[in-house]
Amino acid sequence: MAQERIHLDTSLGYLLKEAASALRVAMEDVLRPLGMTITHYSCLELLAQRPGLSNSDLARGAFVTRQSMNVLLQALESEGIVERADTPTVGKALPTRLTEKGHRALGAASAAVRDVERRMLSGMTDAEQEAALHALRSMVAALRS
Repeated sequence: MAQERIHLDTSLGYLLKEAASALRVAMEDVLRPLGMTITHYSCLELLAQRPGLSNSDLARGAFVTRQSMNVLLQALESEGIVERADTPTVGKALPTRLTEKGHRALGAASAAVRDVERRMLSGMTDAEQEAALHALRSMVAALRS
């Protein structure tokens, strides 16, 4: 009984993983000189777009554990990049916000990451980019259902 094998040259899953890996390396290269990791950047970007997120929300959005995010938030708080409420507003969650220093740090990081994304998409037309967005969203939805 022969098993169907994955052919790496034509596997969308393998190519997607290769693209994600290349994107990660490129992002690390531009964030490192700014003193940031991808998780650090993701946390700041999430907070800029959704102020007041909890540790759990940030961890989910940055694809890390709550414990890892808590360690990062403690470091960012001690650096004056974020501030957290002293007491929870609802339940046990301590909402987190970027400080002015955090917004400045994010500005430089966002510009660097935007340049990486532009480079990644430079060989695609607007229609191809739209089709890629649609295809990736469909893949995520199918795997999560």
